[in-house]
Amino acid sequence: MDLHTAQKQPSIVGVFDNTPTVGINSNIKAELLLRERHQIADNAFVELRVWRVPHPVRGSEHEYKYALTYVVKGICVLRYDNEAGKGDHKHVGPIETGYRFTTPAQLLADFWRDVDQWRPE
Repeated sequence: MDLHTAQKQPSIVGVFDNTPTVGINSNIKAELLLRERHQIADNAFVELRVWRVPHPVRGSEHEYKYALTYVVKGICVLRYDNEAGKGDHKHVGPIETGYRFTTPAQLLADFWRDVDQWRPE
């Protein structure tokens, strides 16, 4: 299923929880590299979080932990992350697929490209 097909189907990746309890629970020291929130419409925002970690997150082969989300009307409709055990992947609507991480810059470029494709014209 491509991005445009996923867009047309009602879908929920998950409800976005922005409470202070959301975060990385770990015994390792992570260095926050990026934490930004961009309001891109009255009812939509993007949140970008990237950390450098001393050891790869289980399932990934690089020194980054990340969570990039696009939230519309309180629902996360697009997410790139590397949850421990799952490795690098993305959620587009109801579909979860692998993601080939190369660099943080490419990660951000790929995410913004998908946000632009998801947004209504």
